[in-house]
Amino acid sequence: MAKLPEMREHLLRLRLSLTPQRTMPIFVLYPGLLVLVLIVFAWLLPPSDNLSDPLSGPGASEQGPISVVPDFSAVVEIDLRKRQFFDFLKDYIYAANAEVLETRQQLKRYDEIAASGSPFSPTERSWVLALADEYDLDTRELSEREITAELMSRVDEVPVAMALAQAANESAWGTSRFAVEGNNIFGQWCFEQGCGLVPLQRKGNASYEVRKFDSISASVSAYIKNINSQYSYEELRELRARMRSRNEPLNAIDLAAGLAAYSERGEDYVDEVRSLIVQNKLDRL
Repeated sequence: MAKLPEMREHLLRLRLSLTPQRTMPIFVLYPGLLVLVLIVFAWLLPPSDNLSDPLSGPGASEQGPISVVPDFSAVVEIDLRKRQFFDFLKDYIYAANAEVLETRQQLKRYDEIAASGSPFSPTERSWVLALADEYDLDTRELSEREITAELMSRVDEVPVAMALAQAANESAWGTSRFAVEGNNIFGQWCFEQGCGLVPLQRKGNASYEVRKFDSISASVSAYIKNINSQYSYEELRELRARMRSRNEPLNAIDLAAGLAAYSERGEDYVDEVRSLIVQNKLDRL
């Protein structure tokens, strides 16, 4: 039989063996080691993509453009649908016009240089000629003064009221197939196979398509560039230039007179645009 002191010692050892060991955490004892582990872990992680950026690479192009046109057809009340359409689109028009006016402000300095009779430096001439090319201006037989004067008539804003009226007319208040599937708010055409959507009622010998855009903003910018560069709207640009020379605000009703070539309906189309401006009080926006 074991002696009492020996039994106490045995019990004490047994108790200690069953008690959890309380040791200091390794990250307290070795902070440098913890930092090293974190650095190695971060280095091994793959770089993360910016989730706010659009997808890039082959997979993105296969998805095609994503339409951001709201479902205006779901708005049953006509006046509400009109108001929502105008509210949706007008900010795009303001933004596109702002970009044009910023370029116009730069152009104005070059126009003043040309008007003074001073020749352009190589850098200045390069900038002016690049802008002329962007606005489809043939400069081969024009002087520097003639180039900048013509550009001043082209590089200018389009009245918001006129743009909104045309957009409503061309897109059936944002409900047309071309607006919903192609972000095409202004019914613009293109002439290369696959550049857009083929109209269901296109004549057999016709080859045009209704252009497809990646975004509403691209559609609006292309519309303004079309008005500002195509020969068909030279009358409109001349009317606008005269308003500018008299320091008058741009009058959408008067400028609509230059839109006859925009549609096969000609003068009837002009009347439709003007009626939309008046009926919806667009000149007050």
